[in-house]
Amino acid sequence: MELTSQLQWHHSLEDPSGFRQRKPRSSGRTMVIDKGLGIRAFEDMILTSGAHIDIIKLGFGTAALYPEHILRNKIEIARANQIQIMPGGTFLEIAIHRGAVDAFMRTVIELGFNGIEVSDGTIELDRKLRSQLIRDSIENGLTVVTEYGKKCWGSKIEIQDLIETIHVDLSCGAEMVTVEGRESGAGVGMYDESGNCQEDEILKVVSQVSDPSGIMWETPQKSQQVFFLKTLGPNTNLGNIAPEEVIALEALRRGLRSDTFDLSSN
Repeated sequence: MELTSQLQWHHSLEDPSGFRQRKPRSSGRTMVIDKGLGIRAFEDMILTSGAHIDIIKLGFGTAALYPEHILRNKIEIARANQIQIMPGGTFLEIAIHRGAVDAFMRTVIELGFNGIEVSDGTIELDRKLRSQLIRDSIENGLTVVTEYGKKCWGSKIEIQDLIETIHVDLSCGAEMVTVEGRESGAGVGMYDESGNCQEDEILKVVSQVSDPSGIMWETPQKSQQVFFLKTLGPNTNLGNIAPEEVIALEALRRGLRSDTFDLSSN
């Protein structure tokens, strides 16, 4: 199933912001979290909003629970539409904990995944092994997205450690470093218990990273998406987007909603 281009609205109406890139994009990427879509729902998502999706993550360890033909079909559809598809980072953490990394990698490659997430949201992962996992994945032809931050409620981001991790992960070849936000977007990472963004800390991180396009912010809540797009610009990378929210997020990016209407005047 490959998408075909159709009649387009005038460019000033389709993208009032004037900033949006077409795929493959180097910035402004959107990562969708799939927590168990059926194949028809997955196909509908791609048909409707595939042009606006850059990465699909099969959340946590859900990749292990699909019938093989369904999993392969999802991977094939994503790849046919220029979408990076990867299992959740927690699944790799389980493989590390169980001593089954080689078996995990073999299956990921054999199934046709074109991406992988390296994270330590649940386990402790030393720097040497993290770097090796990034390099090994790249050598196996996978695009690597890493993740920083713990998943437990109330966990905080250590800013200097995050900045150092971003620099080292990218130097090892990772395409992006994701800042943890979970699927809730509350009480974790850069968000307080109500989901409010910690603006000073976010701006401090951005100010100390040479290329912000190497960072992806997990923003499951609309208020968080609005904050990042208005604060850092419409081409900020945003992740953990629900499948049904892709079009709504794209409208925010382009200034096609009242929340970001002022982006169209930039």
